[in-house]
Parts: sequence; C-alpha cells; structure tokens
Amino acid sequence: MSDFDLVLSGTIVLPTTIIENGYVAVRDGKVTHVGEGTPPSARERHLLGNALILPGAIDAQTHSLSQKNQEDFIWSTRSAAAGGVTTIVDMPYDEGNLVASAEAVRIKVGHASPQARVDFALYGTVNPEEGAARILEQVEAGVAAFKFSTFGTDPIRFPRIPPALLEECFAAIAPTGLTAGVHNEDDEAVRAAMAKVKALGITDYRAHALSRPPLTELLASLQIYETGAATGCPAHVVHCSLGRGYDIAKSYRDQGFAATIECCIHYLVLDEEHDVARLGGKAKINPPIRPRAEVEKLWEHVRAGNVTLVSTDHVSWSENRKTNPDMLANASGVPGLEAMVPLFVKGALERNIPLTWAAKLMAENPARHFRLDHVKGALTAGKDADITVLFDRPKTYDAAASGNNVVGWSPYNGIELPWTVGLTYLRGQLAFDGTTVLSQPGTGRFVRPERRA
Repeated sequence: MSDFDLVLSGTIVLPTTIIENGYVAVRDGKVTHVGEGTPPSARERHLLGNALILPGAIDAQTHSLSQKNQEDFIWSTRSAAAGGVTTIVDMPYDEGNLVASAEAVRIKVGHASPQARVDFALYGTVNPEEGAARILEQVEAGVAAFKFSTFGTDPIRFPRIPPALLEECFAAIAPTGLTAGVHNEDDEAVRAAMAKVKALGITDYRAHALSRPPLTELLASLQIYETGAATGCPAHVVHCSLGRGYDIAKSYRDQGFAATIECCIHYLVLDEEHDVARLGGKAKINPPIRPRAEVEKLWEHVRAGNVTLVSTDHVSWSENRKTNPDMLANASGVPGLEAMVPLFVKGALERNIPLTWAAKLMAENPARHFRLDHVKGALTAGKDADITVLFDRPKTYDAAASGNNVVGWSPYNGIELPWTVGLTYLRGQLAFDGTTVLSQPGTGRFVRPERRA
C-alpha cells in the first residue's frame, strides 16, 4: 500500500528553479516532498505530462464585502478556487463593518467561515476617531496585516488617515512585526487634479487618469516609506501603477528599510490607450490604468526582482456601478481572482520572463509577507498541499461562461489565455477540476499569522 495520498507529476515551478520531469507527493494534506524522475505510487496518482504545477496562489488583496448583497465570500472564494488561488487576504473596508476592532475581526471570521471554499486571512484597519487604540487587539484577534489610505474614498468605510495618525499607527504596529499597507494616493493632490478635470468638462475615459496623475501616487509612496523609516514599521505600498514607484521602493530597501511593493495584475495587462478607451468605467481602478509604455516598465521591474507581490485588488461591483458614461461617477475596482494566475503566466511567457516569478510573487512572497509561511506558499515538506496546475489548453476568457463569478463582466473578457487552470488542490483535496468548483462552502479556514518573538 502506498505511503502517499496524492502524487502529481509534470513541470514543477518553484520560486528558484523549474523541474521539468518532476513530481510532488502529498500525505495527510501536507506536502511530503518534491522530486525528479519516476513518480512514486500513491492512492491517487496523476501523470500530467507538461502541465505546470505551482504552489497554490495567495491573493494579497481582495474585497469580498465591498457591496452589500453582492459577492460575499461564497463567490469570491469560488472564483479563487477556479483561478488556482488557495488563500485570499481580504481587505477591511466592508460595507457595514469597518474591520477596526477585535470584535469586527471576530464578526468577519464568523461570517466568512461557513461560506469560504478556500482559506482566508484578514487585514485590519483603524477608525480615525479612535486612533491607534485598537491595533493590538486586532493583532491578538489574528489579522495578518494592516491597511490604511492616504486618500479618503469614504469618510466612514474607506477613510483618509492623515499623516500624524498614520505615524501613530505605524509606531503601534512596529513592535508586532506585522506590515502596514497603505493605499498610495495623495489626498490633496488628487482633489486638486479632480477639480481641474471637472472644470474642463472632461467626462470620457481620459478623465480618470487625468484626475490622478503620476505625481499624486508618487508623493503618497514617499510619505508611506518615510513614515516606515521613521517608526521602524515595515511599510508596504499596496498597488503601484508606475515604474518610478518601484525605483523608489528599491531605494528604501537599498538603505536597509523594510519597504515592500505590490503590483496588481491589471497594471501588468491593461493599458489606458486601448483598454480604458474601450472599456470606460469597467476599467476604472485606483490608481488608474496607465499607458502601455508604463505597463512594459512594470514587467521589467518583475524581471529585475523589484516587485514584492502580485495581487488582484479583486472587487465584483454590480455592472450598473461600472457603466456610467461619466467616467468619474463609476465605482473603482475590477474582479480578477479567476484570471490572475493564467494572465501572469501568459505575460511572463510572452516576455521570456522565468515562470519562477509566478511561484515567488503569487505564493512564496505573499506567504512570507503576511507571516503565513509556516503553512502556506511553497511546495516544501510540511506545508499545506495547496497546489495549482495549469494545462496548455488555450481559452478565450469569459467571466460569465465559467459560471464561477457573481458578475458576468470582466476587463479581461476576450483575452486569449494559452495556459489555463485545470486543477486546484486545497490541503491535498481537489477544489477545482478544471470545470467545476468542488470545494464546498465551509471548507476554507481562517489562517492566522505565525507568532514570532
């Protein structure tokens, strides 16, 4: 009788190497080992040819509850499983429950647990009226990081955190070792640019990027990293659309500071002159989608190792909130959980960028960033057997056709994907078979960061 519950053979994609004729062996929901050559026998054994076998992706930025009675974890985690994402890290800006206290964390865990089909971790934040008083209680409740914003989208649900309070929050977080992630748009600069756009009467697709020019993003990034340097808190820019932003982050790391930076998949795929012009409000995202030349700069930063994480910033707004002809009147954000991994693989292959970056930027680095690497993020012995398998089965992406999304629209609809997710395993159990999400609501677990001295 075999010692293994599951063995998968194919091309193993690890953060530092690719094993062409490799296999991964699983026992009791954990990776036992990764090897090369003839795969051992197992109770369940799949010889997958040239299929790409990667560690399950960790999406560092999802918004499951931004719109009441819309997506929820029942759908976000279904999209995740279908996209090879085995853990999501959900943002704290929920409509009706700003996650800014231990009680709010417990409410959200209790709400998500019976729905989740994949594992989940949580961000915490603060209510500006309370200051930093509830940060440590949220750490005890199990948040994996904190999220703030230098721009105020909504005074209650998505508030601006002014500089003095941001410094106070960073100082409170620093002793815990967790990361302070910040939405990087300077409030005063954005509002001035928005006023100028409105005064000019520009309402078409151009309005959004004009209302948030590059300097609005870069000024905020400098504030974030300087605040981290001043307080000793790990500082993280949660979405950077500009090559210059990655240069800035690298300069702080070169000086010895903990300065990380995240690239959302939409910044690596979509551009302003073609996609935003075509899609209008369905491509409205903060910060904005930039011109194609900027997209290619970001890919070069991927190649150079200057990107820490790749994520989705996933949010499934109902279509009526994304189709206003006045560009600035639309909600900001797009869904992406089902498409992130195959989109990244497509982009990397087209540019001869090693696929090792897929394993590093969407699994290993996120696990380390959120201190989940004691159980997540790698195909190494003792870690959860979270596995994503891609097959060279070209498919034109259609969010509605898959049936795994609460909305049928996507800015990625119509994109030809050369490699598509064919199998997703969560802790050694099949969560997605290439067509159907098999993982049932309640299968996913709340994952807490590892306590460290």
